[in-house]
Amino acid sequence: MKLSFTDYISIKIHKTDLNLTSYVKEQLKEFNLAPEQNLIMMLLWEKDGLEQHQLAIHLNKDKTNIARMASNLEKKGFIKRAPVEGDRRSLRLFLTEEGKELGNKVIPVAEAFNETVCKGISKEELLELERLLTKMNSNVLCARQ
Repeated sequence: MKLSFTDYISIKIHKTDLNLTSYVKEQLKEFNLAPEQNLIMMLLWEKDGLEQHQLAIHLNKDKTNIARMASNLEKKGFIKRAPVEGDRRSLRLFLTEEGKELGNKVIPVAEAFNETVCKGISKEELLELERLLTKMNSNVLCARQ
């Protein structure tokens, strides 16, 4: 039996991702911050001074992509990059004062976004969603090997 287009779980997840990304993009527009740049900033607001390779691991992005986004964030004045002591090839990212102040404005927006997305969903349902998504990711990783 053949699945119809709307039966594929990947299509449903993709549509959800597009909706979420579009919505968060609107919310971040006034802050001159793209959704993927916001992910870097969120990690730095949580722990300032992360290395670019640590961000790449957290965000499952390649180092070149992280370097490009970090460069753009630096041009905007939100972060400063500095060589890691003892390893000049590695760079550590630090929030500037402007970047820290931005967090005071963006974090409440991110929290409101999360509340909007999770409205009417119980903690148990969120845990189940996380479990299912983890399982799907694991299935894909296993299939690639």
